[in-house]
Amino acid sequence: MDGKFHPVVTVSNIKQFIPITLDNESAQYNTWSELFRVHCTAYLVDDHLKPRVVEPSSSTGDKEKSAISTDPTPDQWKRLDAIVLQWIYGTISIDLLHIVMKKQTTAYGALIALENLFQDNKSLRALHLQTKLTNTRLDSFKDMAAYCQEVKVLAD
Repeated sequence: MDGKFHPVVTVSNIKQFIPITLDNESAQYNTWSELFRVHCTAYLVDDHLKPRVVEPSSSTGDKEKSAISTDPTPDQWKRLDAIVLQWIYGTISIDLLHIVMKKQTTAYGALIALENLFQDNKSLRALHLQTKLTNTRLDSFKDMAAYCQEVKVLAD
């Protein structure tokens, strides 16, 4: 990373890129996770969405290769991971924050906790969403577009 700024440090307002606040009630996990993945890919930190692979230390024959490597040092990787973790924390509800926040967790660890929370109880969530869809009435909305948007969100 030879003294240049990583693109990730240029993001000052994550809500500008991920306008959804993920919470237990909104049922927008798939939309949120896709927006988050795309954002991390665009800012070159999508490796923080997977388990960290630590390369074995290079031998003396690999010195030339490691001298031109752009892989971050362990400290730089930790800093980038902390920024991605801040993005996660900044785009979820306070209730979810209290559930997934743990000492010394990584961005990947937080994402897995969120995924497990939303994917492990699929049948219960499906039943909840089906009930919510059944009880969604057109007269509860100001116009047809708002109603259709709500139905789409529930279906997604």
